[in-house]
Amino acid sequence: MSRAGSHPSWGHIPASTPARVVRPVAGRSPLPAADDRPLLAYGNGRSYGDVVVNNDGTLIDTRSLDHFIAFDAETGVLECEPGVLLTDILRLALPQGWFVPVTPGTQYVTVAGAIANDVHGKNHHVAGTFGRHVLDFDLTASDGTPRTCSRSDNTDRFAATIGGLGLTGLITRVRVQLRRVGGAFMDVDTHRFDNLRAFFELSAASEDDYEYTVAWVDCSATGAKLGRGWFMRANHRPAMGQPNAAGPKPGPNFALTPPFSLMNRATLAPLNTLYFHRKRKRRFRAAQHYQPYFYPLDGIRNWNRAYGPAGFYQYQCVVPPGDAEASIGELLARIGASGQGSFLSVLKVFGDVPSPGMLSFPRPGTTLALDFPNRGESTRRLLDSLDDVVMAAGGAVYPAKDARMSATAFQHYFPRWREFAGYVDPQFSSDFWLRVTGDTA
Repeated sequence: MSRAGSHPSWGHIPASTPARVVRPVAGRSPLPAADDRPLLAYGNGRSYGDVVVNNDGTLIDTRSLDHFIAFDAETGVLECEPGVLLTDILRLALPQGWFVPVTPGTQYVTVAGAIANDVHGKNHHVAGTFGRHVLDFDLTASDGTPRTCSRSDNTDRFAATIGGLGLTGLITRVRVQLRRVGGAFMDVDTHRFDNLRAFFELSAASEDDYEYTVAWVDCSATGAKLGRGWFMRANHRPAMGQPNAAGPKPGPNFALTPPFSLMNRATLAPLNTLYFHRKRKRRFRAAQHYQPYFYPLDGIRNWNRAYGPAGFYQYQCVVPPGDAEASIGELLARIGASGQGSFLSVLKVFGDVPSPGMLSFPRPGTTLALDFPNRGESTRRLLDSLDDVVMAAGGAVYPAKDARMSATAFQHYFPRWREFAGYVDPQFSSDFWLRVTGDTA
């Protein structure tokens, strides 16, 4: 046991001040001695909001539980402890022809964190969420009761834990099915598009032939240019003789937090415009190492510090397919009118592959993810305004990215939350859970 360190969320909102941090030791119980403080597992701190914040409680730092248990190179079944990072899995499995089945936009998340947030990636329309590829896991309750959970054993607890925000107990072991690939390179086809309608046309034309699709959107564009950006679709390349060729060298590092956000009114519009016009050609194809395609921001170490000491809000929503173009257009119009743009703006169409978790975020429709510098009340008013659009459309906001949605909004977005609450371990909690449920859980 140690006194609390900072252990912040990635967006640094809200401040994280746990009463203590416990780092499990191999061969001993991973749970601390019982007291009146609530418990919460903490992986690598890449959740943006307060799902990883347990102020005045106990954080269980699972990064010490980072061992591989078994890997079958014939079947691609991996067994490991909860603190193993996706980058560790890739380092082990890719030279043997295997890749993580679903990956978010960073490789520096733990496997248990990927389960707890039921992360999705650029291939949702064909592979669904990370939880669909989990075979089983061991879950330890706060009273020490161990359970093995799978689609055939403890099935309800399996569904509650996938996307369950770390509230159902402590994951101590995981088995996951990887997917076969030819090597470390991708065939990437990149298109510049001029408006939101063009994005939806490109996305529809790409779903059958490309496993991975995603777009960057210029949030500063308005009028006829609303929703313009770059569409990037890709497949894994066949074997090329060097399945794990070295990726790009480490990029720049934000060693210090600047005194103010570098993403501000003076910089965001020029940055968006420059990025939109970064290439003269409207379309180009290239063989690309998997790292810059899947993890472009990982090339800038500690990039979250660029937002300054006030931190930033990430907002990710999904709206149903029927009125997606109108809903996304309204969201972008409100952002443009606010003057509070985002440079890291990602647009993607989810497929109809069902998610396995009670609180899983992905569902059929279009998802938009954005980062907003924290400007206090004006930023929160803007995000509340975006909530109005999402709620009216019948969509949802992603808890793993959230630091401010209301209890009313959360309970509207996730109608199974009361059912889920029955599986919340009585000793586990988080600032997020208290905020969106109060004392009702």
